Amino acid sequence: MTARKLTCLDCGQVNKVPEARLDAGPKCGTCGARLMPGKAVAIDLATLRKAARHDEVPLVVDFWAPWCGPCKMMAPEFDRAAGQAGTRARLVKLNTQDEAQAAGAYNIRGIPTMIRFHRGREAARQSGMMKSEQILRWIG
Repeated sequence: MTARKLTCLDCGQVNKVPEARLDAGPKCGTCGARLMPGKAVAIDLATLRKAARHDEVPLVVDFWAPWCGPCKMMAPEFDRAAGQAGTRARLVKLNTQDEAQAAGAYNIRGIPTMIRFHRGREAARQSGMMKSEQILRWIG
């Protein structure tokens, strides 16, 4: 049985989850947090770096800021997409105002910008506001 690595978005522990159990609500072996939360989760730069490097389920990051109008418009769409993505991807949000180093570290030139990471690499990038259906199509 194939296992997938997933970084806990709460404590940062890397967990191995059997692929067949991804949709069964797996929890972190260290802190008990849900590994496939079914909603968009706010993360910090350290968690992003670790998850982007280790995760074997696509990680979709919304780089945003509270002062950004298009970011505010996209937030409910991103949340809706996170609830519908199932086991295809985990959707997370990173506030670039609070995590100023993130913009430079990931070459963010405008927000909102989404980056999809898979198996330690940037797989795709998209800037601009998107509806939930567009986000889900973009995820693949």
